[in-house]
Amino acid sequence: MTIKIWNFPRGARGVRLFWQCEEMGLPYEAAAVTFPPSDAYRALNPLGNVPYLEDGDVKIGESVAIMLYLAERYGPTPLLPKEDPARLARVLHLTVFSEASLGAFVNTLLMAKFGAPEADKQNWSARAQDGRIDQFVGFAAAQLGGNAYLAGPSLTLADIAISTSLAVATGALGKVLPASLVAYQERLQALPTYQRAKEKQQR
Repeated sequence: MTIKIWNFPRGARGVRLFWQCEEMGLPYEAAAVTFPPSDAYRALNPLGNVPYLEDGDVKIGESVAIMLYLAERYGPTPLLPKEDPARLARVLHLTVFSEASLGAFVNTLLMAKFGAPEADKQNWSARAQDGRIDQFVGFAAAQLGGNAYLAGPSLTLADIAISTSLAVATGALGKVLPASLVAYQERLQALPTYQRAKEKQQR
């Protein structure tokens, strides 16, 4: 049975899952969600958000949870290196960090930028969260250091997750990355697996 991944056309977080499926060689279908979501989609996913995964009887939301599900269900995979506890812990930390810290603050600023009244777009909360995003970007750069990947010698879920959050921060919020992360993004986005995922994202 083919995995179905629901996503808004051009939805940023869905590309994480397409990319992971490409890396793992998993067959999947990208299914478009309208905005605002239809009643039919809300019957499937009452929150109406994306991405959302159907895998047989399994139905699950939240992109990081889906990433971990796919790695566990269809692994073992080098993307989740369970043979090395220290490396596994680092992958889990940075994968969750991508949404619980970086992504969460990005989401709030996206709401302010596109939904808040003009007087509130740069209120105290928005300014504070903007500063925290800068701190989180700096943390990601420090974690990368001079390495090719965030957690060891090869691509992991941490790279897929954080690279996606960085793309949202730069593309939608205009954040400027340090040179090391610019090079990191360019290197990852040149991967054939990412290119195929990005193509699916555009549909």
